[in-house]
This record gives sequence, structure tokens and C-alpha cells, in this order.
Amino acid sequence: MDQIDRILSAPPFNLDGAERDWVRATLSGMTEAAKIRQLFVHLCSGTGPEVVERITALAPAGITKFFGPDAGAELDTLDALRAAADIPYLVSADLEGSRMSLPFGTEVPNPLALAAVDDVQASGTIARIIADEARAAGVNWSFTPVIDINALFRSPIVATRGLGSDPARIREHALAHIRGLQGHGVAATAKHWPGEGHDDRDQHLLTTINPLSLDDWNATHGMLYRAAIDAGVLAVMAGHIAFPAYVHAHDPQARVEACRPASVSPLLNQTLLRGELGFNGVIVSDATPMAGFGAWAHRDEMLPQVVSSGCDVILFSDEPEADIARIEAALGDGRLTLARLDEALIRILGLKASLSLHKTGHQPADRARLFNPENAAMAQAVTARAPTLVKDVGGVLPLSPDRYRRVLVYSTGIVTPLHGTGQPMDLPDLLSAEGFEVTPYTTEARPDPRNFDLVLYLMGEETLLTRGRIFLDWNRLTGGMHGAMARHWHQVPTALISFGYPYYLYDAPRMPCVVNAYATMDTMQRATLECLMGRAPFQGKNPVDPFCGLPDARF
Repeated sequence: MDQIDRILSAPPFNLDGAERDWVRATLSGMTEAAKIRQLFVHLCSGTGPEVVERITALAPAGITKFFGPDAGAELDTLDALRAAADIPYLVSADLEGSRMSLPFGTEVPNPLALAAVDDVQASGTIARIIADEARAAGVNWSFTPVIDINALFRSPIVATRGLGSDPARIREHALAHIRGLQGHGVAATAKHWPGEGHDDRDQHLLTTINPLSLDDWNATHGMLYRAAIDAGVLAVMAGHIAFPAYVHAHDPQARVEACRPASVSPLLNQTLLRGELGFNGVIVSDATPMAGFGAWAHRDEMLPQVVSSGCDVILFSDEPEADIARIEAALGDGRLTLARLDEALIRILGLKASLSLHKTGHQPADRARLFNPENAAMAQAVTARAPTLVKDVGGVLPLSPDRYRRVLVYSTGIVTPLHGTGQPMDLPDLLSAEGFEVTPYTTEARPDPRNFDLVLYLMGEETLLTRGRIFLDWNRLTGGMHGAMARHWHQVPTALISFGYPYYLYDAPRMPCVVNAYATMDTMQRATLECLMGRAPFQGKNPVDPFCGLPDARF
């Protein structure tokens, strides 16, 4: 049995003889230069012939597509890319729900909202909808599920991308997500190896640390990865996250090497993930332009280590030709071996074969399947179950124009990782349509809250990248120190509704009424309005501790 048979006949690939023969024939027909280019998955945004020409010239294993709102242009570009590829592309995306979904597809809840619904069958339904529409568009690989643990409320990077703080709940919903994706033609990816959420910093800005002991890691993150591997997850994403306890178990004298990111750690990728946990699928690095990668060492040194340490795919490059040259240099001087290169290519091609891309990878998008009203209705029904009443100690709810005609709204607007800041929310307009007189607070006009019947804080900050912290920024909301210190909820009924970050009570523990709705999408805003007006019940269950362990925040 050769290496191709040994790796690809085993889980999670389980390829038959014909599929393995395609991998064998494809690999044998590749030059060394072509193999090096196949190590990369490049970021792809924009549309048109220039995009197609650029990616085709790079000839990577695949692309990660960040979609704009013009479905026709996006799908035309993907169709042209697939048609031009010598070897079918892996087309990946972060299909995490809410505004990290296809912008021209069905609106679906993000992971934290699904954890609040806490219905494994519903999570599986959402994953199936995601997979059906992704595959119709030509996306065949999702960098989900996020199986990090929302252990620290200050973490801005897990927050709404994760499935909460309870490892058992995370496991069940993550497995439903894996089944829903892979059962419908989209590879799933468990991330971020070896586990995020115990460091309140962001690996986009620095190498984060998983500080757990081996026993605690095995009971939490280790349990989650073992479950995903047993379920046949096809890929794992190695984060720019260190795991010192594991390194110290092998080398008690390790100093800074104990903090080496997993993306370039042979111990974490080969010894722990491949050896002890038995993972045989594709290991993809997290994005290599991130500071958690680049802060460790020079890219000339680091990039070859991604592959030599056990990752099969290098994710993203700001300078593709220079990075290709870095791999060529490492092959030339022995830092990277041809045997290791071939092993990575076997798994990359094996992933493509497991998704039947050798048969379907050049086909155009199936546009008729992209938006299905039945899927939209099912997703909306799940979304409606997510809004969670955290507390209402003052009896502010339900809302009605008879009780609260004049409403003052403080709002961040919608703030998401990839879509800028301050996009307007629908909820104020929805309230106006219900008969409320809604006044947005502006730092120019600075209306006095005491002149209103109700004050609403509408927050729309989903998980952010490279921000460092999410918090209730009183100064920014009110326009200065004086307004930041004022608290009028003893005089005016007040509520905070968060369509994102669930921990604002840390900055306002005495806020009398708080609702967490987790996702900024329009369907979530409409569903939350129904709950606020008393026309629908709040059904969500807190997937994290929204009180942040504070003794006064519940009251």
C-alpha cells in the first residue's frame, strides 16, 4: 500500500480506488513548481476578468471568496475561475451565519444565536441550508464550525462566532454543523486549533495563549476536537495560538518556544493532532498575514515552517509570488522536503476528490438553487427562537406606543468584521412603523433623555477582528465625559438590546432591562421586535454568562 492508499483510503477521506487513482495521476503529472503553488489558498475579493486572470496565473489549491452583494457578477467570476482551472479549485468561505453568510443567500443565525436556540436539529437545518446554497454558488469548503470556548467575556474574537461557553453544548451543535455541511457536499473545518477563548486578546493582533493544563485541555478543547475527528471532519484550522502546557510536557525547560503558535508547531500539529488525536484530514493554517503569525519571526523563516510543521495548506498571502519563492528556497536548502510537500498535496487533492471536484469542479453555479423560499422560512423560524430576555427588573417590557410614545435611541449602528462601522439598523424604522416617535441620539443635538418616555440602547457589534475590545463605550455613544457619566434609568424606562456582543452588562450592571439577540441581520431585528412588543415569547437560553460573574448585574 503506497502513501496515497494509506492516507486516502482511511477516514475522513474514505476514497475508493478510482478517486485515489485520480489523485495519483494528478500528483504524478505536476511539476515541483505546480506543487508549490497548490499549497496556497488565496484571498479572493472583487469580480471581473482581472480577478480571474490573477488567480489563474497563481494556480493555487483554491481561493477563499469574500462576496459582494452583486450575485450575478460574483457568480460569473466564480464560473470563469472554475472553467479556467487546470485542477479544480477548493472554494472556501467563512460561512458563520449572520453577516458572514452569502450576501445574496438566505439569512441564517450565527453560532451564538444557534447556541441560544439550543436545538441540535435546528442547528443541523441551518447547516444544511448553508451547504445547499454554498454548493449552488460553487463554494465547497467552509471554515466552520468554530469550536472555541467563550470562556472569557472580554474576548472579542470568540463572542458571536462561537457556540457559547458550555463544552457539551458546543460539541452537540458543532457535530450537527459538521453533519449538515459534509452531508451536503461542503467540507467542514474545526477551528481554531488547539482552542481559543481563554485569552481575551485577538490572534489577528498577536499570538494568543491557551493557558489550560493538560487535564483541563483534554476535558474541554481536547474533547471537542476528538468528537469532531470521530465525526469525520475533513479539515482542522491551526490557529496562531500557543499551548504551553503541552510543550512543557515534552520539554520542561522550554522558554519562548513554549509560546510558538500552532500554525508553525510540529508538536501541536504532528505529535498531538495527528499522533495522539489521530487526525488524518487536511490541516489548514489560519490566515498568514495575521499578526499572531507575523509577530513570531520573519516571513522568510515562518512560511516554510507552516508546511514543515504539519499544515497542508497555507492560507492567504499579501505577496503571492514572493511567498512561492520562499517555499522554493526552503525546498532548495532542505528546510522543507519533497516528501513533506507530496504528503501535503496528497491530502489537498484527496479533499478535492472527497468533494467530487474531479467530476464537478468545473461546472457553473446552479443559480436556481441559491434562494429557496422554503429555506428562508425555516431559517426565519429558527431565528425567531434566539432573542433572549436577560433581565427586566423594572417591568419595561412589553413595549407599546401607548406606554412609550417618545423613544430616544442611542446606537452604535451595525459593526461587523468585514463591513465597516455604523451601518444603520432597521429597528428604529420598525418602531416608527409601529407608531413610536423615534429620535436618534446625536452628539450634535444631544437631546435630554428626561424628555422621552423610553430610552433604548441598540448595539450591533458582532465579533470584531483587530479591534482588541468590545465594550459599551459611553463616551462615544453620548459624545463626551458629561454624557458618559449620566444615568437616567431611575427616571426614564430604559432597555439595552444587543444584536451581537452579549456582555454589555459588564459596563452597565444596573441597566434595568437587557435583551441579547446575537446577530445584526434584518430577520433577527424583526424577530426581536415581535418579542419586545409582546407578540412573541422570548425563547432563547443564555449560551454564556451575560452577567459576567458580577454580583449586582442580575438585579
